[in-house]
Amino acid sequence: MRRGAVLLGALLAVLPGSLLMAQATTAPPLTLAQQARKAQVIVRATLGQPSDVQEGGVTYVAVPLTVTETLAGDPASLPQREGAPALFFLKGAADLPALRAGMDVIALLYTDRLDSPLVGFYQGLYPVVNGAIVNGTSVNGASVPASGAAAPTAAPPAVAAPGTPGVTPEAAITDPAKLRAAILAAREARP
Repeated sequence: MRRGAVLLGALLAVLPGSLLMAQATTAPPLTLAQQARKAQVIVRATLGQPSDVQEGGVTYVAVPLTVTETLAGDPASLPQREGAPALFFLKGAADLPALRAGMDVIALLYTDRLDSPLVGFYQGLYPVVNGAIVNGTSVNGASVPASGAAAPTAAPPAVAAPGTPGVTPEAAITDPAKLRAAILAAREARP
């Protein structure tokens, strides 16, 4: 009986994705400075219509981007869909943010095809609605899920580790220009 339990444990460790339904994956909260330093591409963009795409036996939700501003990196290095940069999310991933065609966002991105192209899983998505950032993420983390529908909510800033460069305003950033400035300042402070 013990051998069977060990075998089952080993099998679950090797093949978790094929035996279990998609589970929520959590990432530690990242400060905006950490997100900005980890991101390979940072853009302001308008989202296109999400669609399912199958590649190599894996299904993704592909969301085309119309890039309106590049803050860092090269958007051409992002995965492409119909000749344009796109976000590729693993289909069935838990807690996928509400992504709608026409949504204006500031996105901090990885260029590799992962479960989520957003830094910190979904932390690197900042929807802009009526000229304001609406996810309530303070400059130093403590994010609220990005739905694009909620009103801005202030989150207390996380305390940066001693010696860590960071941006530490007292309130959440809701102004896209201030978010842009904080991102650029964090990237300039890279070690």
